[in-house]
Amino acid sequence: MAGLTRGDLGDLNLFRVIARAGGFRRAALELDVSPSALSHALRGLETRIGVRLFNRTNRAVTLTEAGADLLTRLEAGFGEIEEGLEALNRYRGKPAGRLRLNVLTDAARLVLGPALSGFLAAYPDVRLEVVVQDDFVDIVGQGFDAGIRFGGRVPEEMIAVPIGGDIRWIMVASPGYLEKAPPLEHPSDLAAHRCIGLRMGTGAIYHWEVERGTEHRVVDVAWSVVLSETALAVAMAETDGGITYCQEGLVARQLAAGTLQEVLPEWSSPGPGFHVYYSSRRQVPQALRALIAYLREHAGPGLS
Repeated sequence: MAGLTRGDLGDLNLFRVIARAGGFRRAALELDVSPSALSHALRGLETRIGVRLFNRTNRAVTLTEAGADLLTRLEAGFGEIEEGLEALNRYRGKPAGRLRLNVLTDAARLVLGPALSGFLAAYPDVRLEVVVQDDFVDIVGQGFDAGIRFGGRVPEEMIAVPIGGDIRWIMVASPGYLEKAPPLEHPSDLAAHRCIGLRMGTGAIYHWEVERGTEHRVVDVAWSVVLSETALAVAMAETDGGITYCQEGLVARQLAAGTLQEVLPEWSSPGPGFHVYYSSRRQVPQALRALIAYLREHAGPGLS
């Protein structure tokens, strides 16, 4: 190619997004365009440069050797461009630009839900995209600026900033369930109860951890049902479905209203609170710095 045109740069960035997303359909969703439009643009790029960048089958799209080499060079080049544009924010009155976050479902409800409207009102030039996802993802590889997870589950190579204090994990059930259920005086009694299990984003079932003073127990029972969404587990518990285990802040409203009661309140477990995490190898966007400061200042009930 003799010289890059504006169209070439745009198509090269499309190639980069497709490679990151692992296919045309996911890239199209991220870019809000049709898969056919992406495919057409990429074929035009391949025709102009005279090299095939992807191997395409009905099931998958994979990089050719040439495509992998180009992607490595583009990541470095576009990274420099993005950092240069980000550096311009030092000359603005307020942060601006696009910010992409990958956030746990519980963090979306407890952290972002109460804070986003105020943050966007304070920083109107920031365009925010939030993907709520419990599955663990590579935030750098998937093109996210940051993620929000529990402190104990942040990858070691990332920088993690706490937003709020530790979280208290408790067991809850409805008064209607507890009235008809067997006696419950000790965690060992849970074996005779309907317990609602939760499968984490890693695919593993979470085994409840409870403490009383210096005593520590891990509850592992025959789950009556296993769910992958905490809100569904809470809803099931609220309708006499059994006992579930969750963050205290997530059920504060139900506890206050009496539709849920804490089970074995002397047995609970403190755990690391939510953390914003991001790559240690990239310049931190000013918009992300502003969001972290805002979340730390406006930590919701049960998080501070």
